Amino acid sequence: MRVIIQRVKSSQVEIAGNIVGKIGRGLNLLVGITDTDTEAELDWMTRKCLELRLFPSNENSCDRWEKSVQEIEGELLVVSQFTLYGDCRKGRRPSFDRSAAPEDARLLYEKFVQKLRKSGLRVETGEFGAMMQVSIQNDGPVTLLLEREAG
Repeated sequence: MRVIIQRVKSSQVEIAGNIVGKIGRGLNLLVGITDTDTEAELDWMTRKCLELRLFPSNENSCDRWEKSVQEIEGELLVVSQFTLYGDCRKGRRPSFDRSAAPEDARLLYEKFVQKLRKSGLRVETGEFGAMMQVSIQNDGPVTLLLEREAG
């Protein structure tokens, strides 16, 4: 499982000109599911996304990262992105052989969102498999790659 985690001031997802998910201060999560992912990867990733200290102790401070999204009572926007498993090492067109089959990926993606919602934070999403326009006001900028392989 791969997640691009971005600290944001705001973020939103549009489909065909309609806003389907929108958050304020918090985290934008771009989520890729691979063919070997299980519940164990979902649990690890949920914990990491909720507990990583990515925010300063107060919004106007430039001090060290001291607080998690849970501690600041931030918001989460979760967007499925199978292209995170695109392999561009050969040829001129990416291969998506490592991406999970759509029906499997949808199930795991929805479980991941459910696990995040158990935190009590506001969790918005895009639409699985849809063509989306994602607007991200990255804060910092802070962008990290989280990865957890089955095993």
